[in-house]
Amino acid sequence: MPLDAEIAARLKRGGDGLVPAIVQQHDTGEVLMLAWMDDEALHRTLTTGRATYWSRSRQEYWVKGDTSGHVQYVREVALDCDGDTLLLRVDQVGAACHTGDRTCFDADRLPAVQGAAPEHAEP
Repeated sequence: MPLDAEIAARLKRGGDGLVPAIVQQHDTGEVLMLAWMDDEALHRTLTTGRATYWSRSRQEYWVKGDTSGHVQYVREVALDCDGDTLLLRVDQVGAACHTGDRTCFDADRLPAVQGAAPEHAEP
């Protein structure tokens, strides 16, 4: 069974047919990883409750946790306002990153200038 036609029509895919999927821990808001989905991966995710992605390097589908045991149980999937990015809110079991880190953003923080928040005028 293919992806629902109404959902498919809203997606804006890249030239490779993929849409980026930002993955976030549902209860803490922690950003865990970025992965890629095509229509089939999204369909599988929506119908199984398990996060399924397209591996660009292996050129195959993978269900997060099938080999590592670090499963992502999907709580919610949202499409951004432009239709070109997905947000998956999941319950992550174990590490999200293939390196064993909790998130894919734990290990390599870049130096950045910390700006002060501008004053906001109240109407």
